[in-house]
Amino acid sequence: QVQLVESGGGLVQAGGSLRLSCAASGNIVIFNSMGWYRQAPGQQRVLVADITRGGTTNYANYADSVKGRFTISRDNAKDTVYLQMNSLKPKDTADYYCNAVLSVVGAFGTHEYWGQGTQVTVAS
Repeated sequence: QVQLVESGGGLVQAGGSLRLSCAASGNIVIFNSMGWYRQAPGQQRVLVADITRGGTTNYANYADSVKGRFTISRDNAKDTVYLQMNSLKPKDTADYYCNAVLSVVGAFGTHEYWGQGTQVTVAS
C-alpha cells in the first residue's frame, strides 16, 4: 500500500509564494515519476510539473503557464517531492494533487497513485 501525503497549501496574496510537499510512503521499490497536477473549479485536472527518473539524473517538466515561477524538486532519501511556487497569480488558484508513478513490492510493473489534494487560493 502506498500513501501520498500532501501539505503546504493555503491562502496567499498575488505575488506571494507557497511551497507544497508530497511525501510517499509504503513498499516503494523505485519511482518513475512524481509531480503535481491542479484542478480549478469547473475545469479538468492538468499537469503543473513533474520529475521523471532518468539514468543518472532526474528530468523536470513544467506547464508553460508556470515556467519561470514554479520549481519542482525531489528528496530521494525521503521519497518527497516539493513544488516551490513563486510570483503566484489568481489564476493559479486550484486544488493541487500529488501524483506518483511507482514500482512497488509484490506488484508487477508501475502503478499510479494520487494524493488527496491541497487547496491553493491566490487573492488579487
